[in-house]
Amino acid sequence: MGAALRLGPLLRNVADTTATVWVEADAPCRVTVRARTQGAADAAEADTAVFTADAPTFTVHGHHYALCELSGLPPGAALAYEVLLDGTPVWPEPDSAHPPSLLRTLDHAAPARIVFGSCHTPTDHSPAAVERYGPDMLRAYALRLAERRRAGADTEEPTVLLLIGDQVYADELQPRMLEFLRAHRARDVGAHAGADGPEDHRRTGPGDPAAPADRLRRTRPPDDEVVSFDEYAELYRQAWSDPDVRWLLSTVPTLMLFDDHDIRDDWNTSGSWRRDIARTPWWARRITAGLGAYWVYQHLGNLTPDQRAADPVYADVRAAADDPAPGRRDAAPVLDAFARRADAEPAAYLWSYRLDIGRTRVLMVDTRCGREVEDDAHRSMLDRNGTAWLDQGLTGGVDHLVVASGLPVLLPTAVHHLEAWNEAVCAGAWGRAPRGLAERLRRAIDLEHWAAFQRSFRSLADSVLEVAAGERGTPPATVLFLGGDVHFSYLARARPRDGAARGSATRIAQLVCSPTCNRLPPLMRRLTRLSTLRVGGAVGALLSRAAGIRRPRLAWRLDGPPKYQNTLATLVLEGRAAEVHWEHSPAAPPSAPRPPVAELVRRRLSG
Repeated sequence: MGAALRLGPLLRNVADTTATVWVEADAPCRVTVRARTQGAADAAEADTAVFTADAPTFTVHGHHYALCELSGLPPGAALAYEVLLDGTPVWPEPDSAHPPSLLRTLDHAAPARIVFGSCHTPTDHSPAAVERYGPDMLRAYALRLAERRRAGADTEEPTVLLLIGDQVYADELQPRMLEFLRAHRARDVGAHAGADGPEDHRRTGPGDPAAPADRLRRTRPPDDEVVSFDEYAELYRQAWSDPDVRWLLSTVPTLMLFDDHDIRDDWNTSGSWRRDIARTPWWARRITAGLGAYWVYQHLGNLTPDQRAADPVYADVRAAADDPAPGRRDAAPVLDAFARRADAEPAAYLWSYRLDIGRTRVLMVDTRCGREVEDDAHRSMLDRNGTAWLDQGLTGGVDHLVVASGLPVLLPTAVHHLEAWNEAVCAGAWGRAPRGLAERLRRAIDLEHWAAFQRSFRSLADSVLEVAAGERGTPPATVLFLGGDVHFSYLARARPRDGAARGSATRIAQLVCSPTCNRLPPLMRRLTRLSTLRVGGAVGALLSRAAGIRRPRLAWRLDGPPKYQNTLATLVLEGRAAEVHWEHSPAAPPSAPRPPVAELVRRRLSG
C-alpha cells in the first residue's frame, strides 16, 4: 500500500504568482500538487492553465513532510488543486462533502480581507464540549465558506487567515490526546524495559539510593502535557484534522505565530521562570520538541519560497534528507540542535516575518521566543535582531501598517498599569522584600504582555508616533495592532498625548480577537469587566506612578465592552479605508444544517 496523507494539505504563504502547500505523509514519498484555473476541467482542455510542483518528503523523528512551491501562477486567480503522493491522488478525498480546495493568488488592486483569531482548542463538538467551550468558530466559518462557495457567492472571500497564537495547547489537553499519551508512554516504557532508554527513563547507577521506580516518578514527564516530538506531532494532527477545519486550512492562505501554550503557559515570562523550569528534568526535551515542531508545522509555511531557500535550517534539514546513507536521512539531530540554540540564544533565529498585500504591510512579530528576560531590570520583548527588524518595518509609504503579535499592545488601561507596576516591583522599585511576591503574582495572573516590558512598549509607541507624524515616510491611514491571548475580544482606539503626531490623520487602534474556541473562567470575566471601568484605570495609574512608571505617550480607550464569545474578526482594507467586524456562532437548534455565523460588532476605523 502506498503513502497516505497524515495531515493537510495546508495552504500556506500565497503571493501574486506563488503558493506553498504543506503536507505530512505517513511514509517517505514524492508529493505533487497540481493546480488548474477555474474552468479547465483537465489538462488536455488547457495546458497553459495547469501548474504543477512536486517535492520529496523530508523526515524528522520518523515523521515525513513536504512543502510544494507553485510558481508562475496568474495574479488574482482562483485555482482548484489536487495532491498526489507518488503519483496517486489523495486530495480531495473521495466523496468529500466539501467543495474543491482552491488557492487564490493575490490581487494587489483588490480590497484585502484579513481574517484573524487566536486560542483554539480542538473539541468533538458534542453538547458537553459546546457547553464548556462554545461553538468552534473555525469550524463554523469553514461551513459557511463552503456553503457560499457552492452557491457561487465568492464576493467576500478571505485574502488570508492569520492565526496569532495558541494554535495548539501543549499543556491543556483534550480527552482524546490524554488517551494517546497514556498509550504512547506505556509503549515507550515497555520498549525501554531492561535497556538504557531516553533521558526521562534513565536507570539508577550503582550506589544510587533511589530505587528505579522512585527515579522514574521524579523524572518522567507530566501525565497531562506533551513532551516529545511524537506527542507534538499527534497534538497538531488532532488540532487540524476536524474535517471542516482541515478543509478551511486547505483552501484559505494561512499564516501563524506562536504564543505560550504552543509550548507551555507562561513561557519566557521572566528570568526566574526560565531558571525554575530549567531545573525540571523533562523540560529540555519539551522545549526542544516544541520549538522543532513549531518550525515544521507552523513556521516553515509562513515563509516565501525565496525566504525558505535562504533559511539555513531548512537547507540543513534538506541536506539530511539527501544523505546517501539511509540510516542518516532523519533530520532530527539537525532540528533538535537548532531548537536548543534558539531557546538558549534568542537572537540566533528570527521568527518574525512580513506580508505585503497591495499597499498594506503586515508585520508578524514573535513576542515569545525572542524575549530577553534574564535580568529583571533590563527586560525586552524582542532580542536585538527582532528589535532592529521591527524598527525597519515601522515606516510609512503604505496605506495601512498592521502589527500582529500574539499579545495585545494596548490592554484595558487598568491591566496595562498593573503590568507596568508589577514589572517595576519585580525589578526592585519597592525594594527587595516584595520582589518574590510580585513574581508569583506575575505568573499567577499572566502579567506578561507588552505593558510588562515597558522599555519595548515605549520604543514601539515612539516608533508608531513617528510614523503617524510623517517622520518615517508618508503617514499611513491607519496603524493597527492585532492581538489575541486574553480570551476576550475588543477594539481600543488610541491617540497621541503630545508631540508632532497630535495633528496626524493616522488612526491608531488595537484589535483583539480571542478565542476562536476556548473559554475564560467566570472569575476572570468579572475581573476583566472591572478593569475596563474608568475607576480601574485611575487606580492603576496611581499604582504605576507610585512605582516610578512614566505616563505612556499614547492614550487609548476601549470602544465598547469586551466580548467573551468565540470569535473570528475580519479586517477589510480598501484604499485608505479600513473597517473591522467580529463574528460569532450564536446558539442554534440541533436541527440547524450548520452552526450559524452572526455579526457581533462592526466598526469603521478610517475612510
